[in-house]
Amino acid sequence: MANCPPGKSMWPELVWANGDAAATVIERQNRNVNAIVVREGSPVTEDLRCDRVWVWVNASNVVVRVPRIG
Repeated sequence: MANCPPGKSMWPELVWANGDAAATVIERQNRNVNAIVVREGSPVTEDLRCDRVWVWVNASNVVVRVPRIG
């Protein structure tokens, strides 16, 4: 993202990980973001923010999309 502070912005290695554990890893690796675990299909705001990472999980709390800043 063009105007976001430097730091890690994507976590493809966390796909298939536990959602809560993934959120912890994300916040540890980039202290500027808040990782939010969201159930697949849930409505979320579509505004882009440099301090937020959606962690999309299935019913088993497994990450199903690459977490990224946005």
